[in-house]
Amino acid sequence: MPSELQPDRLQRQKRGRVVALLIGVLLAISVGVFATGLNLDRDRAFYPVVMIVIAALYALFAVMGASTHTLVLESLVGAVFVAVAVSGFRWSLWAVVAALAAHGVFDLTHGIFFANASVPGWWPKCCLVYVVTVAAYLAWLLKSRRIRAAA
Repeated sequence: MPSELQPDRLQRQKRGRVVALLIGVLLAISVGVFATGLNLDRDRAFYPVVMIVIAALYALFAVMGASTHTLVLESLVGAVFVAVAVSGFRWSLWAVVAALAAHGVFDLTHGIFFANASVPGWWPKCCLVYVVTVAAYLAWLLKSRRIRAAA
């Protein structure tokens, strides 16, 4: 009986990964188009703030898991992303594009370096495609000169 359930469980896991990826892409596109449509991103601060919020989420998961050690580690990494976001706001939004893309790499490798039990299993995949999609959207906005890159 357990061997019969194995393919079904694997199928559900695969479907769950696909759903996480689709949700990440759809959310990123929706937020980007919504922000552009309402001119929320006319201010250069919008995408740096998005990066700052994203950088704080793994620390939030550490708080939920009540792990001080993990909170310190996640906060240190998050502080690097916050610093790059602030630098990007002050000098060039291309730094924010790089930070968003780098956060995707962080999402991809997070489980290798951090033991944060409160991170939902679907989160790294969803966040990965979200930040990479936002990075691509911001890069398109900058290349098309819809947003000014330099302060």
